[in-house]
Amino acid sequence: MTRAISAPRGVPDYPPPRSRDFLFVRDALAQPATRAGYEYIELPVFESTELFIRGVGESTDVVSKEMYTFTDRGDRSITLRPEGTAGVIRAIIENRLDKGPLPVKLWYAGPFFRAERPQQGRYRQLQQVGVEVVGSDDPAIDAEVISLAYHGFTSLGLRNFYLNLTSLGCSICRPPYRKTLQEFLGSCDLDQETRERALINPLRVLDDKREIVQEQLTDAPLMIDYLCPACESHFTSVRSYLSASGVQWRENPRLVRGLDYYTRTTFEFVHPDLGAQSGIGGGGRYDGLMAELGGESLSGIGFGLGTDRTLLACEAEGLTPFVRRLIDIYFIAMGDEARLRTVTLMQALRAHGISCDMAFDSHSLKSAMKNADRVAAPFVAIVGEDEMHSNSVQVKNMTTGEQESLPSTAQALIGHLISPDRKA
Repeated sequence: MTRAISAPRGVPDYPPPRSRDFLFVRDALAQPATRAGYEYIELPVFESTELFIRGVGESTDVVSKEMYTFTDRGDRSITLRPEGTAGVIRAIIENRLDKGPLPVKLWYAGPFFRAERPQQGRYRQLQQVGVEVVGSDDPAIDAEVISLAYHGFTSLGLRNFYLNLTSLGCSICRPPYRKTLQEFLGSCDLDQETRERALINPLRVLDDKREIVQEQLTDAPLMIDYLCPACESHFTSVRSYLSASGVQWRENPRLVRGLDYYTRTTFEFVHPDLGAQSGIGGGGRYDGLMAELGGESLSGIGFGLGTDRTLLACEAEGLTPFVRRLIDIYFIAMGDEARLRTVTLMQALRAHGISCDMAFDSHSLKSAMKNADRVAAPFVAIVGEDEMHSNSVQVKNMTTGEQESLPSTAQALIGHLISPDRKA
């Protein structure tokens, strides 16, 4: 017997019925953005490696340890996308979206790839919904972006999450803070690799999860105490707009995201029920990224929300399954002539937006009813010999058990299914 092939380690499948909830979560996270006028952008799954080295930061774990990089047939270095922001900025520049009306407001969704150690909620192929806004440094935009994520989570019914918020300053106040932090880290007992990281980007050391490092960072200087007046004013305004948007947050001055491009407003959503992999999304402002990638010096802010982890959070809170019903009506046709009539009827119903399916492969009535239960059809329509003679269908309400005979026309069935007093 031929050996079965398994999926690569760290790459999750979403087969039915769980796939129904995966799609439901993904669409719920994207819906606030579409309602706010954000347009969809489809991104390449792989890009030039240089894009991520310049855009994400060479000192980050993402670039130094986690990227899937290979050389293609043209001897070019190519990387499977580990995150979405750099690719969006590249696309804005290349397609000259920055030359039109500003700000540019986009959303995207799909898989991203990181060579991490797989565990629950930490995958090598991870799914995200992302939002990016380029061309405005208005603090109201910061609050809008954060509120899109916040209300995406709450629309799913999530309650046991919280929002961490801070400011990482700008090109004016970051340099003196950077120097102060480097001096502090120089007095710590750090390994050689961490010392080298501190020379490139000392903020990344604050994100080190090792207890032996964190114990030495108790008295480390914090960026929030070094903000220039402009950044302090900006952060104050962001918090005011968040309050006006109904968003609750916790100020966390030790928050450091894992990418180098963040400036000013920085945030992360955390769900404690998920254990070690508790971050379900986050993002921030990246005011120098576009210029770094060869474009205009335009401000930007965005987020990436983990679809995988959000689904796990929903399951942890007992909110799933979200989707039980796959179709509106399930047909059981007894005999070849009845099957022909049913196929024609289903095509007419589908053309009018009614989802329907039928029992294939000549199943018995008992097994066909089991299939109807599996897809949670609220109605079952039976077409047998008697129905063929009378040009009718027997329609059973699977909730109430009531059954009635209707004309075998699309109009009659549609009227029955959309009737305001139906009980299913």
